[in-house]
Amino acid sequence: MPATPLLQLQDVSRALAGRNVVEDVNFQLDRGSVLGLLGVNGAGKSTTLRMIAGLLAPSRGRILIDGLDAAERTATSAALGYLPETAPLYPELRVIEQLAFCARTHRLRGAAATQAVARAIEQCGLGDVRRRLLGNLSRGYQQRAGIAAAIVHGPPLVVLDEPISGLDPLQAAKIRTLVRELGRERGVILSTHLLPDVEACCDRVVILHGGRVRHDGTLQAVTPDTLQVRVAAQVDAAMWKTLSFVQAADLAGGVWRVRLAPGTPAAQLAVAVVGNGWGLQELRGAEADLEQTFLRIASAAEPELAA
Repeated sequence: MPATPLLQLQDVSRALAGRNVVEDVNFQLDRGSVLGLLGVNGAGKSTTLRMIAGLLAPSRGRILIDGLDAAERTATSAALGYLPETAPLYPELRVIEQLAFCARTHRLRGAAATQAVARAIEQCGLGDVRRRLLGNLSRGYQQRAGIAAAIVHGPPLVVLDEPISGLDPLQAAKIRTLVRELGRERGVILSTHLLPDVEACCDRVVILHGGRVRHDGTLQAVTPDTLQVRVAAQVDAAMWKTLSFVQAADLAGGVWRVRLAPGTPAAQLAVAVVGNGWGLQELRGAEADLEQTFLRIASAAEPELAA
């Protein structure tokens, strides 16, 4: 019997001023996975995360966290850690005081709270600044403190809204490493509009545009119908196009990138290459081209926006 997904969104919509800012969103997340929620500003990412976190109620649809309806906040709050785009930190508190306060809000007391705070400090690399005032820390350390506050109670699901935005390259690299480590045992959603964040941290990506899911899959499957092919014969793009199931072919560095019609098995291409006497030397899946996929989706005009 398959395990229940950690998170499930089922036909989730949210209306605002008579317009759906999020419409019929469906995706799920398992433990041990980092999902990148990607989209341009206004795509519906933050609204989706707020509904998952229970800060907004869906106008339609259901959100299940570990099999429980997210509408029942008392039942799901222990399973969720949420960091909004602006970390809710008290600048006059020290790091260890902030985390102790967050532990108490999740009903951790005594030794359990002390251990939880120590664990979050270690996981987020805050040992050297644990007694410093939050208001005196760099933005990178503040973001780490925000993540520590979100995970101090040990939730299996962690939701991070733009945690890397505005950081310098060194700080960004450290946060990406932390996100990957969190995703080893938990399920993590990383919302961003930056492609490098997804490529560095995530094993799955959901692309939102106009409030709808336009792509949902692994990074390796972003271009599932494109293959890299090396042949011995001198062929050109026109020769590839004689194959009815080939949509495009481009040569780069002696290797052809051949895009097949959707649903065409790779074996069909292999048989055609051998049958034509082109001398098949290599055939493998093309590397995922997340940038092209994202730009194609983000540049598509929405009918309601065009109107």
